[in-house]
Amino acid sequence: MWIVPEAKIADLMDRATCFTAIEGVFAAMSRGDAYNFPVIRESIGHADALYGFKSGFDRQGLALGLKSGGYWPGNEAKGLTNHQSTVVLFDADTGKVKALVGGNLLTALRTAAASSVSIRHLAREDAKVLGMVGAGHQSAFQMRAAVEQRQFEKVVGWNLHPEMLDRLANTAQELGLPFEAVSLDELGAQSDVIITITSSFDPILHAAQIKPGTHIACMGTDTKGKQEVGADLVARATVFTDEVAQAISIGECQHAIASGVLAETDIAELGAVINGTHKGRSSVEEVTLFDGTGVGLQDLAVAAAVVDLAITKGVAIEVDF
Repeated sequence: MWIVPEAKIADLMDRATCFTAIEGVFAAMSRGDAYNFPVIRESIGHADALYGFKSGFDRQGLALGLKSGGYWPGNEAKGLTNHQSTVVLFDADTGKVKALVGGNLLTALRTAAASSVSIRHLAREDAKVLGMVGAGHQSAFQMRAAVEQRQFEKVVGWNLHPEMLDRLANTAQELGLPFEAVSLDELGAQSDVIITITSSFDPILHAAQIKPGTHIACMGTDTKGKQEVGADLVARATVFTDEVAQAISIGECQHAIASGVLAETDIAELGAVINGTHKGRSSVEEVTLFDGTGVGLQDLAVAAAVVDLAITKGVAIEVDF
């Protein structure tokens, strides 16, 4: 069995490699070459933590395994990331354990890659202003990945706790972009692309706040009950997702489905746009929304890629198991 420790990931995985892996996974899912197993995600009744398992199998790439982990909201105060996870890969031919991979940075990178893929395939080509809702640990990864897809000229941001906005301001400065802290109304009025990356259980943005032509990547809702945008906004938009089954059960679409303003058949796979079987954005006025629920196959794809890189570079640890 190979072990790739968390501390080695940063020197192995870059955004370009991650983007390619995630785009390929979405395409494979839409073709039927890869599928996810049902998600287990529960509150454990301790430390306000959410814990669960995401798993799946890619028949083409033979990636088989699971990611185990969750969200501990008190970790940042302890000097740790709130999201903690580990990926386990298995040999698809024998069922033997193949690799154990640190999943914290990979989760951040693959989540940012997913929204970035949605921006490449759904945002208007002339998008100039990036709006960020949420300033937690993941927000910096999201911004760095997003700006590689369009020629953004400005970043605007909002966070429930304004004292955290320095993270967005500092990341924008690193990227050579001006940053402005704004109200939610101002953010919707200015932004051509909006990324929501929060742990909210109440809607933050609504349809009336969004201008025509906006692309919204909703990346924080991955659990039953969570919600970042109102059902009215989901109903207004043309909706795409990583996996429809997750979108309607634990994703942003769950609330619109429950209230009857959205049907399951209204939701398209982003992979279909990548494969060319769905046209994607149909006009410059259309509002598009990507419901990024985070599927197990994303984790397996980036973990498999990082194991290959670690073996090639001689930093993977081999143990008998």
